[in-house]
Amino acid sequence: MKSQQAGFTLVEIAIVLVIIGLLLGGILKGQELINSAKVKNLANDFRTIPTYIYGYQDKFRALPGDDPGVVNHVTGGTLATTNGTPGNGVIEGAWNTATMTDESALFWQHVRLANLAAGPTVTTDPNYMPKNAEGGQMGLSSATGTLLQITGMSGTYQICSRGILGKFVKQLDTQIDDGEPCTGSLRAVAEGAALGATPVKGAGAPATCTGTLIDDATSYTVCMTF
Repeated sequence: MKSQQAGFTLVEIAIVLVIIGLLLGGILKGQELINSAKVKNLANDFRTIPTYIYGYQDKFRALPGDDPGVVNHVTGGTLATTNGTPGNGVIEGAWNTATMTDESALFWQHVRLANLAAGPTVTTDPNYMPKNAEGGQMGLSSATGTLLQITGMSGTYQICSRGILGKFVKQLDTQIDDGEPCTGSLRAVAEGAALGATPVKGAGAPATCTGTLIDDATSYTVCMTF
């Protein structure tokens, strides 16, 4: 007597395919939500950091980092001693400086000691310099010609945030600027680019943009001036 080999019916196969489709859809939707949350956090950094400057100015009539009277204004405050003249109205030093006595580095200590921002106030702390949702360093400085990370930008100050994937750069620019990473108040350059670098561009960029085309899977440094 021949043994019969049982198999799946068309209905059973259809049910399995539907379940797989639902699982894949859930995974993709979950990843989309995670990515949206990252972009929201990145955007929040650019929106929040300017309030630290304005809040500090309101309290002490001085710029954080550049404050010549910081030792009297906040307990434990450090006066900048390199790359800057305290009290001249300019937050000097590179936005990503590694010299903790620069005004741009001490900016973070001053706003934290003034209770305007959270984070370590001891400059030797390994977590002293702030990081974005992607784990990249953030920083701020005045947007003077020699300190500008991205050529062609204008404003009084610049905030820069590194290690941001191209796909997030596009979403971020759409959220808080004009949607084009080579124009407007928010622009992007290749990760590790020297100061004064040319910004990357999107697919629909105007002819005046001469940088390379942005790539979704590549990391960039994003700067905003205000």
